[in-house]
Amino acid sequence: MSTAKPRHAPQIHFPVVDGELQVGGIPLTRLAQRVGRTPFFAYDRALCTARVRELRTQLPEAVGLHYSVKANPMPALVQHLAGLVDGLDVASSNELRTALDAGMAPGHVSFAGPAKTEAELAQGIAAGVCINLESARELACVARLGDALGIAPRVALRINPDFELKSSGMRMGGGAKPFGIDAEQAPALLCQVASLGLDFQGFHIFSGSQSLRPEAIVEAQSQSLELALRLAGDSPLAVRQLNIGSGFGIPYFPGEARLDIAPIGEQLAGWLPRLQSGLPQARLALEMGRYLVGECGIYVARVLDRKLSRGEVFLVTDGGMHHHLAASGNLGQVIRKNYPVAVGNRMNPEQTGPASVTGPLCTPLDILAERLDLAHAEEGDLIVVFQSGAYGPSASPANFLGHPAALEVLV
Repeated sequence: MSTAKPRHAPQIHFPVVDGELQVGGIPLTRLAQRVGRTPFFAYDRALCTARVRELRTQLPEAVGLHYSVKANPMPALVQHLAGLVDGLDVASSNELRTALDAGMAPGHVSFAGPAKTEAELAQGIAAGVCINLESARELACVARLGDALGIAPRVALRINPDFELKSSGMRMGGGAKPFGIDAEQAPALLCQVASLGLDFQGFHIFSGSQSLRPEAIVEAQSQSLELALRLAGDSPLAVRQLNIGSGFGIPYFPGEARLDIAPIGEQLAGWLPRLQSGLPQARLALEMGRYLVGECGIYVARVLDRKLSRGEVFLVTDGGMHHHLAASGNLGQVIRKNYPVAVGNRMNPEQTGPASVTGPLCTPLDILAERLDLAHAEEGDLIVVFQSGAYGPSASPANFLGHPAALEVLV
C-alpha cells in the first residue's frame, strides 16, 4: 500500500455543516442538483466581497484596486467585481467586451497584451479604454488608428523593469521579455507619445505574480515606484495613472502560509507622501486577479468508479485536466504537487486513506490528486478541488478528447 502525501493547508473559507461542504450557504449535494450535472466550478460571491473588503482595510485608502480579468473572465463574476473594485484590466477583445458589459466605465478599463491586433486596438480606442502600449509598433499603430477615428487614444506605457519579483510563481519582468517596453527604451517612446498628441495616462509596471513573501513584494513595489519617478522625470507629459501590479499570491501546497498584507500596506502608506510630491496627479493602483478570486472558487467532480490497482486506490471522476489544467500540475509546475482536495460530502470522515483522483481522459497526466489522504469515497461522491477560482476553465484544454465542458455558477 502506498503512503499518502502530505495534506494541504487547512481550508478556512468554506464552512462544513453535518459533514458536508457549504458553498454560498448551500450544501454541496444540493448545489450539484441545482447546477444539474457535474463537473462544475462554483464561485462564492460573498467570499469575493470579503476579500476586497479585507484589502480595503489593510491598504491605504488612496491606493486603487484593479481586477485582472484573465484570472477568471466568467461574466457574472466580472460583473460582481466591477461593483467592488476601481478598475478592470483586460488582455483581449473578448475580455474587453466582458468588462464593458459588466458596467465598468471605459475610463477605468485598461487593455494589455503583447500582440494586440489592429482590430483590437481600434476596438479599444473606440471604446475609450486605456491602451497599455507594449512596443513601438503598437504606438505607431495606435496613433494612426486614432487619426482615422478622430479620437485621441488614451495610452499608458507597459514597462518591462530592470528587476523581477523575487520568490514569485511567475516572473513577468527583468531581463529579456516579450512583455512591455524595456525601461531603458521608455524615454524615447515618451517623447513620441507627446509629439503624436496621444492622451497619455501613465505607466503599468508588472514584475511578477504569485508571491507569498511580503518582504519580496515590498522590495519589488519600492523598485517599481522608484522606476516610475525616474521615468516621470524623462516624460514631457504628466503621469495620471500608475499601476504597479501586486504580486499577491495564495497558498496551494503543503507548508505554504497565507500572505501577510500588513507590511505591504505599511510600506505603501510610507510611499504616498513622496508620490504626492513627485507625481501629484497620479492615482496609484494595484492590479490583482488570483488574489481576489482564487480562494473563492471550487471545482466539483463526481466519482464514477472506485478502482484498486496493485494496492493503490483510484477514484475515477467525470472531471479532470481538460477542465482544470492547473490542478493536474500541467500549468507551470515543475514538480507536480497536489492542490487542496477533499471529498466534499464526507468532510468529517471516520475513515481515511491514500487515494489518487483521476479523470476520464486517456492520458496519465489526467490527475487531480495523487496518493492524497482522503475520506473513503464511493461512486456518486463529490470530489472538491479548492483554490479553483482562478485559471480554471479558461486556462484549460476544454476540447481535449471531446468531453463536455464544465459548468460555472456564481452563488
